[in-house]
Amino acid sequence: MFPLALDPIVFSVGSIPVHWYGLILGFGALVGLFLVIREGRRYGIPQEFFMDMLLLGFPSAIVGARIYYVAFKWNEYKDNPLDVFKIWNGGIAIFGALIGAIICGIIYFRYKGYPFWRIIDICAPGLLAGQMIGRWGNFINQEAYGRVVEESFLRDKLHLPDFIVNQMYINDGLSEAFRHPTFLYESLWSLIGILLLLVLRRQRFLRAGELFLSYFIWYSIGRFFIEPLRTDSLAFNGSSGVEALVNGLWSPMKWLGFEQGYLDPAYGNVRISQLLSLLIAIAAIVLIIIRRVSGQPKAHYSDPIISSKTPASDTLMPEGAENTPRKVLPNSPSETKQPDGEDKKE
Repeated sequence: MFPLALDPIVFSVGSIPVHWYGLILGFGALVGLFLVIREGRRYGIPQEFFMDMLLLGFPSAIVGARIYYVAFKWNEYKDNPLDVFKIWNGGIAIFGALIGAIICGIIYFRYKGYPFWRIIDICAPGLLAGQMIGRWGNFINQEAYGRVVEESFLRDKLHLPDFIVNQMYINDGLSEAFRHPTFLYESLWSLIGILLLLVLRRQRFLRAGELFLSYFIWYSIGRFFIEPLRTDSLAFNGSSGVEALVNGLWSPMKWLGFEQGYLDPAYGNVRISQLLSLLIAIAAIVLIIIRRVSGQPKAHYSDPIISSKTPASDTLMPEGAENTPRKVLPNSPSETKQPDGEDKKE
């Protein structure tokens, strides 16, 4: 059986091919932008701010993702350096994309006078939405797949539609077989994460920065358990102790009937993304605890967001704020005491 794979090229404009991969990444970015603009409207933040953020952040994320990937695969690119720029063939790393986007965000938010933690909280569900949709670009390119599985596993146990099952029949140059749709596992995990973040951000106890850190925790947990199913993981040669720790924490997956994908011992024994996911999840949890104990995040997620570079008279109020009664301080300019004891409204 040799099912036909989906054509990675949608159409061509003259001699220039337009790839599904690029269109899917772009669509994911637009969906993320929609979620961010919608939430930003609650705080009176103009949509132009977020549109400019996307124009700067999206290419920064792509560059960061590509640099991260190429850095760990340099032996495959050093003889053909021009291939470094062929991102339509795949080969970008989400953690690299996050690094690029965060660096851009720190600079851009500071330039606009907005507090980093407040804005990045608003962006968290949008980031996860972009990752969820972007994984379907891996599906089209037949990359980021897992170890060999039986066709019956995909059809009878997972009940996947034909177009996914057929695309998971992959020729990797050594063999042809059905593979774990790890892109789908991560996409569904991200979808659940988006729903959780949307619920969490409406809770009064949530402090500034905690939604973004929760995003990191959720995504990292999923990536930790999904990554070992893949056969194309970036890896390095770590100590036997690190290898044993990572494999031991992953062992519950074996109880569920999953087995790790092949990892060439000559390339490495510890998957970089798996170890990084573990460290990020732990760091995010510790950071939330430290910030709570120290009382550092004084602002809550629901508090107003005001740019330090926007005049107070030009600041947009969150939706519904115009109907909220305001307290007038005794000595404020709007209410002053007259000598005869009568109040005078200015």
